[in-house]
Parts: sequence; structure tokens; C-alpha cells
Amino acid sequence: MMKTSYWYIAAIALIIGVGGGIWYMVEDNPPIEGSVSVAEAMGGGDQEGYLRATGPREFVFPDDHGPHPGFKTEWWYYTGNLFTDDGRQFGYQFTIFRNQLTPPSEDHDSLNAQSNWNTNQLYLGHFAISDVSEEEHVFEERYSRGAAGLAGAQVEPYRIWLEDWEIKRINAGSGRDKNFPVEIKAKMEDGTAINLNINPAKPLVLQGEQGYDKKGTEEGNASYYLSFTRMQTDGMITKGGEQFKVSGSSWMDHEWSTSALDEGQEGWDWFSIQLSNGYDLMYYQLRNKDGSVSQFTTGALIDPQGEKVLLEPGDVTIEVLDQWKSPHTNSEYPSEWRVHIPKSDLTLDLATLFDDQEMAVSVQYYEGALSVSGSMNGEQISGNGFIEMTGYETD
Repeated sequence: MMKTSYWYIAAIALIIGVGGGIWYMVEDNPPIEGSVSVAEAMGGGDQEGYLRATGPREFVFPDDHGPHPGFKTEWWYYTGNLFTDDGRQFGYQFTIFRNQLTPPSEDHDSLNAQSNWNTNQLYLGHFAISDVSEEEHVFEERYSRGAAGLAGAQVEPYRIWLEDWEIKRINAGSGRDKNFPVEIKAKMEDGTAINLNINPAKPLVLQGEQGYDKKGTEEGNASYYLSFTRMQTDGMITKGGEQFKVSGSSWMDHEWSTSALDEGQEGWDWFSIQLSNGYDLMYYQLRNKDGSVSQFTTGALIDPQGEKVLLEPGDVTIEVLDQWKSPHTNSEYPSEWRVHIPKSDLTLDLATLFDDQEMAVSVQYYEGALSVSGSMNGEQISGNGFIEMTGYETD
């Protein structure tokens, strides 16, 4: 378990929406030692007084790349597949989550003004490296209050940080992409580190209904969801005392909400795929507790110019071809899939690049790099991707 601050902050974290997210319930106890399920973490919590995602809205950039206080949870999520000149492959995940512990109020704002130690914002970070040739997955979790410069998010100058883990703007662009390219820096206690420059290669995508992504039947059970589905990435990875110069492609999600899973939902399988023909695919399958697929399952196919085609549950079939049982948690995850999208004449064979890419942190989940092959419009294609899976906890 990652070391924590001396304020006795205990966290129960929760991955929510496409690309993940986290809530915290703060208690005067030592740091948590175990993991809870997504369904448990998302099954309760007072939402009164928080802002809600209740319908489409107008986005304003660059402001909407920054934080959205008043919403209960928010995250900035990056994954990527990176390669050395001689072909060694690394997958990475870097995510910073913001959680608002109490609803916005004038009393709390007044309290914050009295001291920079007072805050109702809590930040959590997850950083992981998948070393494909060594079949080794290393990860770390840390969290801190959003006060006294320890953690935070701001638009100008653009920066999202948690202690010395950070996403910050370099060489500012213009318009909605003004806050990009960015630099990501993070280092684990064992010395594993990334220092990456990340620049959008395709336009920003507003997921769902023009950025409004509904996930359940209740009003407000939704998020606002933005993606850069393909970003040129160059930099350094440090692992095992060695430095590797790498390049490749990343995926970014930014999402905020005050939502929870419906009572009958237990988790999801979320795919992000970058294909060799320039297309990108995002698809998440929400799973119900009875084994069925939720009607709120959705996705998008993005063409090489950045135009989006919305995908509904009836547009996509997913067949699980193999599974893997974790020796750490005894959870059993899918590890190989066949995805078929008839209306786009697209068939993909997907597999985890190696089995053990499980995140045994506050909320147990799986986040791993994928191999990709298949065909589209009669032509053979390949690619890279990531899979996120939640709700596979054993009792």
C-alpha cells in the first residue's frame, strides 16, 4: 500500500464511467488495507446539494479541461502503448481523480478562505506500467487533500497534480486545444517513472450525446465525458534502474459527475482501441447483476479525421474467448474477446498482452494493454488498445 499523509485520511475509492473515477468517504481511521467492490462503493452516498449531469451542455474551452468543483467526482485519465526503437513495448496508465467530500456551500467556502489547510477536495492517483517483454505489471496508489499545494487542478497555467505526480501544459496551443500538448511526470517509490510529452493527433471527441453520457435510469445518473482518442507520445520510461526512450500513442479521458451505478448494475468492460487504418474505437459494456448487458451500454467509432459514429448495444457483439484467474484476488477476468460491429464491417480479435495486469488498490479492478488484430471493410488491420474491467470481485 502506498504511504499516506499524516492527516489520517482513509479512502474508499470507486472507479466510475468510461476510463474510471473515484469517490472517497473520509473517516478518522488509519489508511485502508483492503479493497471494496465497485458495486459496494457506488451503491450509496449522499448526492444532495451536489451539481448533477442532467442533460447536454455547452462546453467552454480551455476552461472545461480544468476542474469542475460542485460535482462530486472527476478524473483525468491517460493510457498508452509505447515502444523503444528496438521494439520493446510498455503500456502505461496515469490517472488523477478529484473528489468533493461535501456539497458546495457558502459556509465551507468561508472556512476555506480562513486557512489554506481547510478543503473539501481530496485527490487520488493511480500510476501503472506494463512491461510486455518481462510480463511484469507494477503500480502504485497515492492520495492527498487538495490544500496547501499538495494536490489540485487549475486551468491557468494548466496543471493537474498530486504531490510530484503531475500533468501540465507545455507550448500552449489555441482554441479548445489551448492546454495541449502536456507533459506527464510520475515516479513510484521503487524508481519506476515516466516523463512523457503528449500531443493530440486528432480533434477532441465529445462522447455520448455531445459530451453528455447517460449511464442509468435516474436523473443525474450520467457524466460529462471528453476524449482525445489518439495522442502522439514521446519521452522516457524508467524501470529496474534502466531508462528507455519511447514513442507511441496515448488515449485521454476527462470525465466529471455526481452519479452512481443503477441498483441492478455490477460493473463494466471498457475498451479503447487505436487501429492501424486511423480509426479509433471506444466501447464500454455495462453489466447487470443478472448477467445481462445494460441498455446504457454505448460507444463510438472515430474516423481518421475525428468524426464520430455513435454505437448502441445492438450495434456491437462481444464474445469472450478465454479467461484468467488472478492469483492475488481469485477473481476471474475475461482475457480474450471477439468484437463484431456489422454496420462498420469491423471485426476485432483482442487479447491482453499478458494476464496479470490487475490493479489491487482501494477498489480492485483490471487495467491492461491489449493486442489487436482483425479486418475492416475487407482489409486486414492491427492496432493497440487498453481494457478496463470492474465488478469481477469474489465474495
